[in-house]
Amino acid sequence: MADPKPALFNAPWNQSMRPTFDQSAEQTLFNARLARSRRAADSALLTLYGDHPQFEQLLGGIWAAVGRGAVERRADLRRIDLERLVNPSWFQAPDRIGYVAYADLFGKTLNGVAEHVDYLAGLNVTYLHLMSVLRAREGANDGGYAVADYGDVEPSLGTRDDLVELADGLRQRGISLCLDLVLNHTAAEHSWAVAARAGSAKHREMYIVYPDRTMPDRFEEDLPEVFPTMAPGNFTWNDDVHGWVWTTFNTYQWDLNYANPDVFLAMLEIIIDLANIGVDVLRLDAIAFTWKRLGTDCQNQPEAHLIAQAYAALLDIVAPGVLLKAEAIVPPEQLVQYLGAHRTFEPECHIAYHNQLMVMLWSSLASQDARIAIEALSNLPPTPHEATFVNYLRCHDDIGWAVSERDAAAVGVDAAGHRRFLAAFYRGDFPGSYAGGAPFSSNPGRGDERTSGSAAALSGISAAKAGGDAQELDRAVGRLLLGYGVVLGFPGIPLIYMGDELALDNDLSYLDDAARADDSRWMHRPVMPWDVAERRQRPGTVEHRVYWAMHHMITVRRGLAAMSAGGEVHLHRYDDPAVLFWARSHHRHGRFVGIANVAERDAIVPSASLAWAGLVDPVEVLGSGAALLPDVIRLPPLSVSWFVDRSS
Repeated sequence: MADPKPALFNAPWNQSMRPTFDQSAEQTLFNARLARSRRAADSALLTLYGDHPQFEQLLGGIWAAVGRGAVERRADLRRIDLERLVNPSWFQAPDRIGYVAYADLFGKTLNGVAEHVDYLAGLNVTYLHLMSVLRAREGANDGGYAVADYGDVEPSLGTRDDLVELADGLRQRGISLCLDLVLNHTAAEHSWAVAARAGSAKHREMYIVYPDRTMPDRFEEDLPEVFPTMAPGNFTWNDDVHGWVWTTFNTYQWDLNYANPDVFLAMLEIIIDLANIGVDVLRLDAIAFTWKRLGTDCQNQPEAHLIAQAYAALLDIVAPGVLLKAEAIVPPEQLVQYLGAHRTFEPECHIAYHNQLMVMLWSSLASQDARIAIEALSNLPPTPHEATFVNYLRCHDDIGWAVSERDAAAVGVDAAGHRRFLAAFYRGDFPGSYAGGAPFSSNPGRGDERTSGSAAALSGISAAKAGGDAQELDRAVGRLLLGYGVVLGFPGIPLIYMGDELALDNDLSYLDDAARADDSRWMHRPVMPWDVAERRQRPGTVEHRVYWAMHHMITVRRGLAAMSAGGEVHLHRYDDPAVLFWARSHHRHGRFVGIANVAERDAIVPSASLAWAGLVDPVEVLGSGAALLPDVIRLPPLSVSWFVDRSS
């Protein structure tokens, strides 16, 4: 029996809305993309909304948005689409080097960012994630993640035209632009929420609002608190709508109701608009929270994946050169699903954050023991070849100590105790700690404490500089560079968080700002000190030492085909617990081996380990003087080495 609902692109009533192009070749390409992505879009949308009474209206709106977006897409962007269609693994090349910064903190304005492109190019950056660009609510706004207008730029940064000019200028320099798209919620000041407060039933239904505490109390039985100290609970009473509004992240961030197809369509139009501005990568913020289900923690629901799959399929038709990046900080076994790793591969996001790698690196450095890291990283399901991770040592957010019971137990460690150790160590309260971090959003009842702090402060550089201890400074710099040596050597796109290349310290000036003083994450969100950046040119400074060591690692990486993302990674276990040993194999580009010693002593692995990892004629292309002895490879303290076959 035929499905009573029309499939997305074969309903007779919408064929007249099919876009037409002047060039027959472009028409052919559009039709081919339509044929390629139609099934995935149909499948996801029918499952999500097939029984909704407004389903046919939704399809008409989707087709209109897709057709309009395809026709309005500029010729230069369509040329980029074509280049990337011919080379679909373009974002997996070894020269993809990412940099992450708040737009205002890096350059004050969008034009100011453009003035510093030479700095990025000098570091071989080819991917720039600019945060807090779209217009947020005034006052407290969660670092820009309470968006009041998705179609406008933060006024202090410039105009929408400035954003278009910046995106075009970056692309001409070979740099892809990534912007945040907050999917789960809007600011309470967004026009939809304003209309809801004014009495619009249509706009009220775009959010999740309950008239009394009956349903909120039932949901709260299973919901965690994201910010228990700053924003406890998940619902906020609002007098204007006479109800309890779902507010996962903060009272001024209203969760959207994706069970309402109007929300899906409105966000699709925003996605297409940002793509047509010239954005190359859209970071789907809080995607894991987009669907609510009673009796669950309302994260990682199947419908959240269907939403991502539908957006991916529709964007592929309009702007196939644009990528989606999942900001899903979830358990590892659930993470790869956002890359399409389901029972049968379903294209979803192209990129996802490798949060587990960040956590395991800091865990290994604190304990001088890589065994939990090996267990955790080994248990990550394989990544689809069509997708990849972004790897990072630090980001704008806190570090949540996601150490699982299973991984810790596998090496005889109590997980809860280890999490407490890491929190105490990185706030500097553990004997022998070198770290200068701070707690963030502690929840003693759940035994949960997260950590803020710059990479330099967490690795001990700040404390060593303050104490004038040259030997400790050597060790601290070694920790920072080891972390980036792993980040740059793991499969995926490496990200440099602004200032890490200069070993920037914590910025405690946030404590003088009443709007930020209760959020310790601002300590690692400094204004870029361009006078300090100039010290990278002065030998003998920490800035020179760190910058040029990272620059060297990046240069080596760019020249190694085996560094292409999309391959497999295998963790090897050896007797010495300080050894983090990983081997990469790429179906086209050969093999790579990375070995890190996370201890402040020498470490060893058998000399045959490189052969066991598949290297026939190994050569060290980056390292700190690993000694290849007859029986063992001796690794200096806090070092990382990269090996490939000599013929690579």
